[in-house]
Amino acid sequence: MSETVDHEQQATHLQGSFPIFERAAGFQPAEQFQHLRFCIHSNPSWPEAILLAFQHYIVMLGTTVLISSFLVPLMGGTNKDKAQVIQTFLFMSGINTLLQTIIGTRLPTVMNASFAFIIPVMSIIQDFKIRKFEDENQRFSHTIRTIQGSLIVSSLIIIIIGYSKAWGFCSRLLSPVVIAPVVCVVGLGLFQWGFPQVAKCVEIGLPMLILLVISQQYLKHVHPRTHFLFERFAMLFCIAIVWSFAAILTASGAYNKVSELTKQHCRTDHSQLISSASWIKVPYPFQWGTPLFSAGHVFGMMGAALVSTFESTGTFFAVARLAGATPPPTYVLSRGIGLQGVGMLLEGIFGTVVSTTASVENAGLLGLTRIGSRRVVQISTGFMIFFSIFGKFGALFASIPLPIFAAIYCVLFGIVAATGISFVQFINHNSMRNMYILGLSLFLGISIPQYFNDFNDFKLFAGHWPLNTNAGWFNDIVNTVFSSAPTVAILVGTLLDTTLETVNTAVDRGLPWWIPFQQSKGDVRNDEFYSYPVRLGELIPTKYL
Repeated sequence: MSETVDHEQQATHLQGSFPIFERAAGFQPAEQFQHLRFCIHSNPSWPEAILLAFQHYIVMLGTTVLISSFLVPLMGGTNKDKAQVIQTFLFMSGINTLLQTIIGTRLPTVMNASFAFIIPVMSIIQDFKIRKFEDENQRFSHTIRTIQGSLIVSSLIIIIIGYSKAWGFCSRLLSPVVIAPVVCVVGLGLFQWGFPQVAKCVEIGLPMLILLVISQQYLKHVHPRTHFLFERFAMLFCIAIVWSFAAILTASGAYNKVSELTKQHCRTDHSQLISSASWIKVPYPFQWGTPLFSAGHVFGMMGAALVSTFESTGTFFAVARLAGATPPPTYVLSRGIGLQGVGMLLEGIFGTVVSTTASVENAGLLGLTRIGSRRVVQISTGFMIFFSIFGKFGALFASIPLPIFAAIYCVLFGIVAATGISFVQFINHNSMRNMYILGLSLFLGISIPQYFNDFNDFKLFAGHWPLNTNAGWFNDIVNTVFSSAPTVAILVGTLLDTTLETVNTAVDRGLPWWIPFQQSKGDVRNDEFYSYPVRLGELIPTKYL
């Protein structure tokens, strides 16, 4: 009893000290974030939009270079092959992003290379590594053509589950209780690409992280005129400063007598992309040769394709919230995933080493700049396509050391993870049922993939992935599924949310608020954000809208 009196006295004291203090339960739920400068269908001025679009290009470049730099040498490719793969990646990302913003989800979502495909691609690499070839160039050719064939066949599954509306039907099982942990782990599940990569060259990675936080969050308050510049373009300033610092260290010989691994992460000239890239080269269909088809590898790639749809779904919800739009309805998710399948088909035809998914880092950039304009992302596709064709210019920016990108990811992935937390306001977070589902989905969504990733770190000693049966394609599917944090979180969360105490818990789960957004005519704002542009909707059959 005395403790209660003490708490009341403390509250009375606070009210006297702070006139604005009110004894209240908390903040009311808000469907849109506060302080967004531009939402999905509002646009900044053209000069500002172009600079913001360039930032989106720079941010997506890191993942593209990272995956290409990792896989192409293992495939037997040369630096020239790596530069060509990066150019093809950029070209296809530009095309797929433009299509996604026009006839897909219509969200300001950048489509970028996906880590989900690494396991089946590594299986293809290992398969051809033990075969005899005349030279490494021939091995590279056979490997990438097999990847092409696997992507082409796998894309048909994604196209079917998207445009048949099967994905939309399945997404009806989702509720805010599930979406919250899924969007959280979309950001948190990529933690290994944050500070662990920064620490690989801490003298440039850590200054980039500290400088970005200080300039973007603190220096913008120094003067009203600096607020605009630092809030929206601090990242570009920081990259220019730290990249120049890294170039000075490289030119001065600071990395001449260090290990090869340190050179790889710290030097600005170690990638050799500038010398290897062509001045002008337009990616074209089947540029590596006729695709090769292998049933076992196709099935493994199908597993990765399904995982990428789970990951994109989580990112779509994050982007919608960061862009000031309503949660994407089921029919929008269906056509977005269907178009992702079309993009995978095109990537198989043009020859990328992995397929694309909705970019988490670019989603975070929407929150960092507080600008969710669709037009900005559409303009960014012009940079992707331009720098994919004029390779020397694109290679210049691709030579930015990866720890600089990793420092940026620390901020951007964190913003996406926090966006997932914001969905909790729409449910009863005093319900122990909801807390159980949120906690278990979030924990297993991080813990299970961590086990698989740790196993991968020492798989050279074990000689295999956690699941190791005689069926290689089955191993690839299971290992890929359980290496993906969003996939594990969405499977665990959906299973628990649809089977655990479902009677009389609709209000606690936030369904009265949630369900109208999932229907085509449930909320009048859906058409405002997701309808097709101009009169395109009149040309497309109603069943595909």
